[in-house]
Amino acid sequence: MTALNSSALSDIAANGQVAVPEYPLDERKIGIVHFGVGGFHRAHQAMFLDRLFNAGRDRDWAICGVGLLPGDSRMRDALTSQDGLYTLVTKAPDGERDPRVIGSIATYLFAPDDPEAVLAQMTDPAVRIVSLTVTEGGYNYNPSTGEFQYGTEAVAADLATGFGEGEGAPRTMFGYVVEALRRRRAAGTEPFTVMSCDNVRGNGDLAKRMILAYARRRDESGLHGDTPMGDWIEQHVAFPNCMVDRITPVTAPEDIEMIAADYGIEDAWPVVSEDFVQWVLEDEFPAGRPAYEEVGVQMVEDVEPYELMKLRLLNCSHQAIAYFGLLLGQTYADEAAVDEHLAPFTRTLYMDHEGTPAVPEVPGIDLTAYKDELMARFANQSIKDTLARLAAESSDRIPTWLVPVIRENLEAGRDVTASAAIVASWARYAEGTGENGEEWPVVDRLHDRVMAAAAKHDSDPLAFLRDEELFGDLVEHDAFTTPYLHALEVLRADGARALLQELVTPA
Repeated sequence: MTALNSSALSDIAANGQVAVPEYPLDERKIGIVHFGVGGFHRAHQAMFLDRLFNAGRDRDWAICGVGLLPGDSRMRDALTSQDGLYTLVTKAPDGERDPRVIGSIATYLFAPDDPEAVLAQMTDPAVRIVSLTVTEGGYNYNPSTGEFQYGTEAVAADLATGFGEGEGAPRTMFGYVVEALRRRRAAGTEPFTVMSCDNVRGNGDLAKRMILAYARRRDESGLHGDTPMGDWIEQHVAFPNCMVDRITPVTAPEDIEMIAADYGIEDAWPVVSEDFVQWVLEDEFPAGRPAYEEVGVQMVEDVEPYELMKLRLLNCSHQAIAYFGLLLGQTYADEAAVDEHLAPFTRTLYMDHEGTPAVPEVPGIDLTAYKDELMARFANQSIKDTLARLAAESSDRIPTWLVPVIRENLEAGRDVTASAAIVASWARYAEGTGENGEEWPVVDRLHDRVMAAAAKHDSDPLAFLRDEELFGDLVEHDAFTTPYLHALEVLRADGARALLQELVTPA
């Protein structure tokens, strides 16, 4: 067994099973600071940079990963012990694997350990991009109103704290980004580009709005002194939008065991993903960028059609199979994607009838072929993507992905029966017990709130929809509440199979 680190690369290469970086690791120079180093980032953005480095290009764009949350200490320990290296194994639907060691993360900083080290890295003139995969909830906005939430505990603490010597340190991404930009401005250093890579419509625009809201509130409190930052950031900092896509399940113990058994590598935190990957990125990088286009990234002027396609067809369809699949007693996405009733519900009733009408024309894309490919990707038995992962953090996902589809279809007078059934399946799932009495953890930042609403279904079947932060005024639209109430009634009385069979059976 070979413990993964830089000194082991020659032995791993000699074994011939796993590709290793074809570049000297000491040639890497940090050009990107990335917040939120999880499995997806390591299967996607970090992988593209590794491709570029292997092609002999742009090795001054290596990544410094940053973790903010207590749980990120585990990533610190894994990557630090492995010199930033990790194994990525992609799996095709036919079972073919492509294992390789990724070397584009040069270092990792756990911010609570040394906040000043993070700020020093971010203010280094060599750093020209700060990128983000902080999840939908990481942008700290109300999905119904779109407003920044100033009262969130960590944000409120940052808004009340000076970051000078002896005055405390940032706790949030907002605090680090704005303070680093303030210091760069004071030193006469060009600002970095902020590149959001999260699954949110207009992710760059959203990052800009939320960071500006935070900066301007600090300006109002006088914490930036005589150099207000809000207007300066708006004028000088770029926030490109992008669309990212690669199904990447949470690393399971079985994945670690597979890496050890099949390849003889001891890796504390490998990544396993599907073989499909896509990145569509607006080309707005005034401080420079890696030559992404040379390794398969689509550089475009307008990413919105691509991101709407992905959010409204892939992401919303993931929600379609997640709750129904769990209610049916299934565990993995590949089971749900071939279910005799759930598959046509997802592919035809949702994708064709409700998702597609809310997607604009996408240059160069055949939407029918794209939707067929999505179902094939969902059915990839090699990935074992859990429905529990897809159902997690629903209060961030449904309002951000599906509710806008519902609104557009309602405004256009189109049917929303499938979408109503998806929301009803979330409400039924949030009751916390299955059809045979089994219990499951509802993993959600609003866990108590959504479960409390679901607990009221007997006395108030619309209780779940009354949360304006999540649903706005949908509870007032009969065209939505009528199919929603019917779906919830059938789910609770007869079960998920009965409802799906009813929905997909021709009248």
